[in-house]
Amino acid sequence: MKTILTALSLLILAGCSVEPGSEKWCEAKEEQSKSEWTTSDAMTYARHCVLDSQTIGSEGWCENLSDKPKGDWSTNEAADYAKHCVL
Repeated sequence: MKTILTALSLLILAGCSVEPGSEKWCEAKEEQSKSEWTTSDAMTYARHCVLDSQTIGSEGWCENLSDKPKGDWSTNEAADYAKHCVL
């Protein structure tokens, strides 16, 4: 029973986590000490947070992606576009 409750708790928390590269994620990383960042965090921050047009869900990111042929979109890009740019 404890295993099931633990698994459900993890799923709920994972659903609430902020998507790496999103505006909220970038804001959270700016408040966090850089000594706590992983290498992956630093790379994601540099890729998505330094330039606004690369921040997932930003106006520039949505515009850049809408200009890209939809056949060239990755599955993640399509899902992120639907999540951040359509709604």
